[in-house]
Amino acid sequence: MVVTNNVTSIFLLGFPNLQNFTFLCFSLLVLIFCGTISGNLLIVVLYLLSLCDLLLTTDIVPVLLHTVLYGGSTVSLIGCITQFYIFSASECSECLLLSVMSYDRYLAICNPLRYHSIMSQNLCLMCVLGIWLVGCLGTVAYIFSLYNLYFCGPHVIDHFFCDFEPLLKLSCSDTSIIHVQSLFLVPLFVIIPFLVTVTSYVYIAITILKIPSTTGRHKAFSTCSSHLIVVSIFYGTIIIVYMFPTKGESLTLSKILSLMYTVVTPLLNPIIYTLRNKDFKEAFYKIKLSIRG
Repeated sequence: MVVTNNVTSIFLLGFPNLQNFTFLCFSLLVLIFCGTISGNLLIVVLYLLSLCDLLLTTDIVPVLLHTVLYGGSTVSLIGCITQFYIFSASECSECLLLSVMSYDRYLAICNPLRYHSIMSQNLCLMCVLGIWLVGCLGTVAYIFSLYNLYFCGPHVIDHFFCDFEPLLKLSCSDTSIIHVQSLFLVPLFVIIPFLVTVTSYVYIAITILKIPSTTGRHKAFSTCSSHLIVVSIFYGTIIIVYMFPTKGESLTLSKILSLMYTVVTPLLNPIIYTLRNKDFKEAFYKIKLSIRG
């Protein structure tokens, strides 16, 4: 039986109380968007992380810019659900990828002699492909459930993109099945990768503290601390938003936290993971010399 929805489009409020700060906010978001795109294009072949961030940024930020500039944005219902799918697939893949990357650093620091035998090229390739497939296919169940819901109105979402909970609030159907799915998918894609990442960094910190050289400890901590800051922002804000959903006046705080993992961390990732990486800078310098020569 085909369900016909009364609601055919969704209106995103974004940040309705910007008033005199509209242009400032819009300009800042444009700069971040351009920085994210240009930074990630340098490493799109090297990291699946860059692909996730590019998809996430191009999925969220253009609509966000429109809502900021015009005080809202109208998106079709199908377009809204599609935006949520791209967002969820990208974020789930990134959660899994960050845990694998933290385990990779754990092996490199805590088990350097066995690193190359464990993290072979074939294993890395399988991990990358597996993460992408799991991230894309694992969220398909959400999308089928959302498409089968009946939306009868209202059609306004007090958010800057089509997120999970705001979409469900517009439905007149029973959403218990989707909530059960979230109880399974959130631990799988967020909590377990987060625990793997934290555990890896705990062992890394213990190993670094055993380094006799003060210079060696400082260098190791300098590298890991920048990674840990980005990971903490990413996982921390996601866990707060999805494990402790807010209502009423706290929605503004929720939207600000959502900006951290949809806009800020995609900008920081290429800076932390590649542009500050010594090997990457040397390789990039050699490419520049070969082009000039």
